Amino acid sequence: MYSPVVRAETLCWPASLYRIRVNFNLQPQSSTPLVVQLVDGVRRAIEDGTLRAGTKIPSIRQFAHAHSVSVFTVVEAYDRLVAQGWLVSRPHSGFFVRRRVGAAGSGPAVPMGAGVGAAAGTSFDSMWYLRKIFENRHLSMKPGCGWLPGDWLFEDGVKRSLRTLASEEVDLGGYGDPKGYLPLRQLIRDTLAEQEITGGTEQVMLTQGSSQALDLAARRLVRAGDAVLVDDPGYANLLFGLRFLGARLIGVPRTPGGYDLAALEARMAEHKPRVFFTQPRLQSPTGSVAQLSHLHRVLQLAEKHDVLIVENDIYADLDPEPRPSLASLDQLSRVVYISSYSKTISPNLRVGFVAAHPDLAEDLAQLKMIAGLTSSEFAERLAFGALTEGRWRKHLKALRERLAKAHDRVAGRLADLGFELFSEPKAGMFLWARHPDMPDAAEAANKAAEHDILLGPGHLFTAALTPTPWMRFNVAFCADERVFAFLDSQRRAV
Repeated sequence: MYSPVVRAETLCWPASLYRIRVNFNLQPQSSTPLVVQLVDGVRRAIEDGTLRAGTKIPSIRQFAHAHSVSVFTVVEAYDRLVAQGWLVSRPHSGFFVRRRVGAAGSGPAVPMGAGVGAAAGTSFDSMWYLRKIFENRHLSMKPGCGWLPGDWLFEDGVKRSLRTLASEEVDLGGYGDPKGYLPLRQLIRDTLAEQEITGGTEQVMLTQGSSQALDLAARRLVRAGDAVLVDDPGYANLLFGLRFLGARLIGVPRTPGGYDLAALEARMAEHKPRVFFTQPRLQSPTGSVAQLSHLHRVLQLAEKHDVLIVENDIYADLDPEPRPSLASLDQLSRVVYISSYSKTISPNLRVGFVAAHPDLAEDLAQLKMIAGLTSSEFAERLAFGALTEGRWRKHLKALRERLAKAHDRVAGRLADLGFELFSEPKAGMFLWARHPDMPDAAEAANKAAEHDILLGPGHLFTAALTPTPWMRFNVAFCADERVFAFLDSQRRAV
């Protein structure tokens, strides 16, 4: 057991603000993780009035230096405190004790719930974590990242398309079509028809990657305070974006075969959500694939409870098996379909798309114009050239085979170390795994960063940002044996 010892020292601060320096009697050898010790210590200081509402607390680096702990540990602690409603993060200003419901400026009070302010603070803090840690490209080993290595992408196709585009006359004086480059939209329409998703070109809109498509769908369909169903664990960027909008995230547990259908039905009946954001195929972070029977049941429940579905199918091109999608079963009546070329051509091109019911497609186009006018026609033409120059299908075939081999190897290495695998899809990028001797993946990720390794701690993918032993592994970035040597050292250290 540990007992945080807290003392406060008031420092001068401009504009009548003040900071509090809080000291803790941390116990590194305790079975209680340092992150938990820090969270509990700050929480108790707020509850007993040592840290008062509106107080600015030390920056992450100041706190880490003062208490001789890792920056990553403090980031994780602050992130949890924001998520739990004890702190708020203000851009360019720092972290402050949140003014909580029932607090009149002093004394303990119940922390704020998941309202607009709480969601905004959580989202900002989590996105800071993503930028600084989770996607920290200076770390040389990246088994936790969410992209493919450069030499796995369609570099040759992009170069050939760029040469062709350079030889053509391109109109640089306009903004382009609000829905995007027409020939690429027509190509996507035809590709979707091959996947038994029928619709007109006017139902397809190009976006700056799937991230913009998800953001537009969320802003059109979600209002602050709305209950929104999400995969749990689920797509991290989407979860952060929904929190920023003030949504109440209702997690639907994933299973190796798709969904916990009983839980899904119960949550629809209880919370009456308007929309369900989901990723049936090669899901991030679990890699799981939903069975056809699960897809049918999801649509039945959505019809019964009048729920719209946003299907994130960004890994479709990595799937060697032709599978039905929610959109193919629904024909874009209740389903909004989103995908992207960023995972297979190049993340830098930022070319994705959304296909939807004609009326909703028009609404999304208006939102796109309001937010940033049009997407880049130059990037869209570049992607179109890469897709049509004749070697695209060969590239996809080779990429799928390479990923399948990586899955076999990484799954075997993790199993040898005693990891439990959530599922073994043998396709896509991800494996979701946990070790019985590593109860908090965030602690392991913090230590890994100090060894030049980027891990994918599971709490980033949960609806409630709760601690978890699960970790996401990108099989394409697990070729370096130092990754497994580190994991082995962590399990042996327990």
